[in-house]
Amino acid sequence: MTRFPLRSFIIIFLAIIISAIIARSAPVPPVPLGPPQTVNTINPKMGVHTRLTDEVEPWKIKYTLQMVREMGAPWVVEYFPWAYAEPFPGIFDWRHSDTVIEHARRQGLTVIARLGFVPPWARPADSSSSFLSPNRYDDFGDYVYAFAKRYRGKVDYLIIWNEPNLALEWGFQPVDPAGYTEMLRIAYRRAKEANPDVQVLGGALAPTLAPPGNEFGMDDLYFLQAMLDAGAGEVMDGLAAHAYGWVYPPDDPPAPDVVNFRRVELLHRVLVDNGYGNLPVHITEAGWNDHPRWTRAVKPGQRIQYTIQAYQMAQQWDWLASVSIWAFRYPRPAQTYQDYFTFVTPDFTPKPIYDEVKKYAQGE
Repeated sequence: MTRFPLRSFIIIFLAIIISAIIARSAPVPPVPLGPPQTVNTINPKMGVHTRLTDEVEPWKIKYTLQMVREMGAPWVVEYFPWAYAEPFPGIFDWRHSDTVIEHARRQGLTVIARLGFVPPWARPADSSSSFLSPNRYDDFGDYVYAFAKRYRGKVDYLIIWNEPNLALEWGFQPVDPAGYTEMLRIAYRRAKEANPDVQVLGGALAPTLAPPGNEFGMDDLYFLQAMLDAGAGEVMDGLAAHAYGWVYPPDDPPAPDVVNFRRVELLHRVLVDNGYGNLPVHITEAGWNDHPRWTRAVKPGQRIQYTIQAYQMAQQWDWLASVSIWAFRYPRPAQTYQDYFTFVTPDFTPKPIYDEVKKYAQGE
């Protein structure tokens, strides 16, 4: 039996590791953008949340956005995690975001970019990716500046953070409207330094009825009021809001003690009452779920009806700029009720809701 010295094994092992790293970091062959496209729709406020964050194959990114365009939705909300773009301080990797944004633009879509997800270097080792201490707000501001500068003229809307009125999204800390407003203030300033024309959206508030002092979150109406009390109305160009319907139809009347689609009207009323009625609202997550056993789900036919009706209602609200339904497609099955929010399957098979929304957008 031939014996190899330990040094040889180490050299071979290192060669394998280095080869794997090179293969993983090697650029993925680009997919041609194709000719410029235009979205044909009867409703210019229609949108979807595309969820391409973890889609690694360029052709799938392109095909997803092509299907969105063919469905008739001009708006897409997409997540661009800070940790993905800046894995080390000051070192940026824009390859994935470049791919998503260039293909979206070529398909004629308007991108609303959601920014968040803290890299490990900017938070304690034992913290979650949603934890950001105030002494790191400037670091996040640097990312906002870099993103806004790189995509000036390509991405005109930025969402700062996601659902800060939930402890889960605020690093499992007590939620802090004033603290979030301070983060928003820094992000707003840096975004405008990079691109004076970019529209900064605050909030992305989760609809919740959490009572005062609740450890899991704060009622979105109270959180927005506290934001405005802290000066948020002067450091945002619009409000991002989430408007899930759960088991209620979209025309179910709004009420402070009910979570339904029209709850967004109450958020708009808070803006009006505080003198900020001129700020547009973008619904950046919304929709219904048709899982057969989930308690917050509706029947598939109801989901189709409610979704189209929600798009129609959006046209009647002059203060609403867009409504993006969650979620167009996941890169892989979630194997949970979440799969029943989507319009198409991971293998791009259209669900009935896709076909019916497409017919609606075409005026059929």
